[in-house]
Amino acid sequence: MRKIRPAAAAVAATVIGCLVLTACNDGTTGTTTATPSAPGSAKGAAQAFGEASRTVGAGTVGILEITPTTVVYVKEAGRATPQQGTFAVVTLLEKSLSANPADEESPAKGGGWRWVAADGRSVPAGNGNAAKVGLGKYGNSGGIAPGTSQVRAKVFDLTPAQAKGGTLVYTDGTKSADRWRVPATDTGPQAGEVRRLLQP
Repeated sequence: MRKIRPAAAAVAATVIGCLVLTACNDGTTGTTTATPSAPGSAKGAAQAFGEASRTVGAGTVGILEITPTTVVYVKEAGRATPQQGTFAVVTLLEKSLSANPADEESPAKGGGWRWVAADGRSVPAGNGNAAKVGLGKYGNSGGIAPGTSQVRAKVFDLTPAQAKGGTLVYTDGTKSADRWRVPATDTGPQAGEVRRLLQP
């Protein structure tokens, strides 16, 4: 039987520990960096809407926990009308679980949110007139301080066919994707509040 030298065993234990915790101190900057997944990898089948998922923060710094909480479908929002026929508004609870601020990866760096319809078509958040929708307290952005959370929202401008449920996808800085199954009808604890915010 091959023996593992103590030094090699210690390195192996450290690597395994980092993978289990999904974050290690990089030893140079004092920041916590998440262990990246393989580029383009998925974390498994789509989760139920309302389930939390942990992912790396922007630039692979920090750990971000994301929970989609509510989806609302509307034909108009304030003074904005959708180009495609329906706005789908998804609210999110996002928490920073690391010792560093954590944020969503930006679309400019290959990350961000999209809606995948039943026909397989992918729609990015903020498309069409979605960027014109004001959401009050759900309009948060930027880094989330360690140990704190924010409520946020993503808006999609969809055709009536695309707005019959779908898959919500978030891609982090390692190109790893988290997926949630989105109900075809208004769902979630903030549905009433979001509808009030979106009244014309």
